[in-house]
Amino acid sequence: QVQLVESGGGLVQPGGSLRLSCVGSGFYLSYYIIGWFRQAPGKELEGVSCISRSDNSTYYRDSVKGRFTISRDNAKNAVYLQMNSLKAEDTAVYYCAAGGTHVDYGSPLPLPLHEYDYWGQGIQVTVSS
Repeated sequence: QVQLVESGGGLVQPGGSLRLSCVGSGFYLSYYIIGWFRQAPGKELEGVSCISRSDNSTYYRDSVKGRFTISRDNAKNAVYLQMNSLKAEDTAVYYCAAGGTHVDYGSPLPLPLHEYDYWGQGIQVTVSS
């Protein structure tokens, strides 16, 4: 059974850090582009970051550049999102997703939303004092 499971969320004060983990089961994440998305209350889902499967190139939305870092550990079949200098506006449910099997290796990031095949259940991140 193909599954993505996120962990590492929670409540943190502004300026704090969290590391989100996305672990795959039933398939190898190394064969997929992995993206992190988030959805705040009353807002649309937005792409936060993604990492390629070819050369581990990365993409970040402007609002998280310099604060968030995405990485892979193929041995653990996991992708991580290190989030530093967190702000109240980072509060959202965060999702990881796997996709890219219908696009060429080396296709530019970010991967369009409709190209993601598998999604995790989401995890809450709350930044508040």
